[in-house]
Amino acid sequence: MPHSTRLSQPPNTKKATTTAAPPPDGPPEQVPDGAHVDESAVDEAAADTGTAPTRDVAADQDAAPDQEVFATRGWRDRNPAVARAVGRTVTALAAVLVLSALLLPNQLTRLTPGEFLRIPVEGIFGAALLLLLPPKARRVAAVVAGVGLGLRTLLNCLDMGFYSVLARPFDPVLDWILFDDAESFLKDSIGQAGAIGAVLGVVLLVLALLVLMTLAVVRLTRLLVRHSAVATRTTLVLGTVWITCAALGVQLAGVPVAAANTADLVQDSAERLRASLADQQVFAKEAHVDAFRDTPPDQLLTGLRGKDVIFTFIESYGRSAIADPAMASQVDAVLKDGTKRLHKAGFASRSAWLTSPTAGGGSWLAHSTFMSGLWIKNQQRYRTVTSSDRMPLTDAFKRSGAWRTAGIMPGVTRSWPEGKFYGLDHVYDTHHLGYKGPQFSWSRVPDQYSLSAFERLEHGKRHDKPLMSEIILVSSHNPWAPIPKMIGWDELGDGSVYDAIKKAGKDPKEVWKDPAQVRNEYRRAIQYSLHSLISYMEKYGNKNTVLVFLGDHQPVPTVTGENASRDVPVALVAHDPAVLDRISGWNWQNGLKPGPKTPVWRMDTFRDRFLTAFGPRPGETKEETKGGTRGGTPGRSGP
Repeated sequence: MPHSTRLSQPPNTKKATTTAAPPPDGPPEQVPDGAHVDESAVDEAAADTGTAPTRDVAADQDAAPDQEVFATRGWRDRNPAVARAVGRTVTALAAVLVLSALLLPNQLTRLTPGEFLRIPVEGIFGAALLLLLPPKARRVAAVVAGVGLGLRTLLNCLDMGFYSVLARPFDPVLDWILFDDAESFLKDSIGQAGAIGAVLGVVLLVLALLVLMTLAVVRLTRLLVRHSAVATRTTLVLGTVWITCAALGVQLAGVPVAAANTADLVQDSAERLRASLADQQVFAKEAHVDAFRDTPPDQLLTGLRGKDVIFTFIESYGRSAIADPAMASQVDAVLKDGTKRLHKAGFASRSAWLTSPTAGGGSWLAHSTFMSGLWIKNQQRYRTVTSSDRMPLTDAFKRSGAWRTAGIMPGVTRSWPEGKFYGLDHVYDTHHLGYKGPQFSWSRVPDQYSLSAFERLEHGKRHDKPLMSEIILVSSHNPWAPIPKMIGWDELGDGSVYDAIKKAGKDPKEVWKDPAQVRNEYRRAIQYSLHSLISYMEKYGNKNTVLVFLGDHQPVPTVTGENASRDVPVALVAHDPAVLDRISGWNWQNGLKPGPKTPVWRMDTFRDRFLTAFGPRPGETKEETKGGTRGGTPGRSGP
């Protein structure tokens, strides 16, 4: 391709002559005499083709020898073939980037080659609009479109992450606070340096995505303008093909050829945005209605007076642990053996299913749903309910005046003001359990140690009142490696004994390379948590101990697969038959393992059912109400 050369002209020439290089993508355009030339378009074309814009060299012909002019030329002038190749490659990459962004799905399961072999209607309309706009408006529209497409791509990636972890899309109004929790999770899992590196990497990737997407759209816009005739014909043909494929329902590899991904996703995001904004007012009205708020203290939980009641959440203990054939046999064995062991110790149990409002994560949403009797499906609802005067189940024990209340929260590392909402007299977080051992990935304290600390700090002590406790067991928290193992209760000490156990465990980075290993380690973690709780009840439970334990949510889709239910097991264990008599109408299954036909309740219905079952019975005298179940004595009793 010829490039600009210095022309030999007399010094007194008034009109300079220039030579323009044809673009690599087609022949030079003919400009009629007297027509106006858009100099900015010429400069844009030169930038895209990898050639330098032509300039008037006659005026400075005598300023320097030819050798000096050659020396000052850019690399494009000296290497025209390379410049053309680079320009075409960059243009092709820009086209691939924009097309991929237009067709990118928002779920990893849909990330298949067929998704990218389609015709995006947004690209057709965008090209038509850019061809019709005047130059200045076109440049502004190209920049805005590039930034918008970059943001849409970012939201698609966030949706992928949320679907993979929480089995739901990203909420652009309420979910930003979760990034702080994600950063804390990284810090606990891979250390401070690793977390900082990951955050910086994400920030740089976001900025790079926005910048590159904008530059790509601007570059393709210049190409459209430079070849407007061809671009117009191509746009009309693609539009016709898209309409035909849409009308006939043409598919390729099971995916519609006529794509409207971006438009559909933008509409879906807008609908979610409106729903999130409207949900706040709707939920505030729901939270204000509380059938038990005005119940007199002496009428609350009369059927459990004198009992030490323990509510225990097992992290990520979901229905898949019992129903998935790859895990069922091992977990079932633990539950069946646990039922026998507890029966031998004098305990009976009943079990069923509860449907959690969350999956994969967001344990606090499940905890607040279970305790408050309200469906807490997002962070806005959580903030609303925990700042209200709603009476959660745990607070009902405190309001009755008949129990001391305490919480064992090994996963809490910072201030937790919600403890006041839950009515807990004392909260033992990760810093107050006396643990000096190693951290097991995210899980700071092994479950067996947490239960031992509970016995040492609260349950094993004598109190003027019986004890109601909420305990969170976290050893089955993602990433499920390394996993602690059961040891003698008298060997726990301050937890230093776990150093060797952690070193012998698996590396989470290696486990997560293989989904089969992830599922296997998840199953092992659930078995450990169940063993810890069953063993605790065997050793420290007594005739006045009542245990309610349940999962908070299903694990991530890597374990459960797509479209898994949100059901979690729940069980009630008691020594006193009168306690289980109170729930005989629930039709729960005998034992710790719920069956496939056992009742399934929404988790937010449990509070009212529980308060009703253990409240005053019709015709019960005031003396019987005060006495509760017979045999109860304040504080800890012998086995």
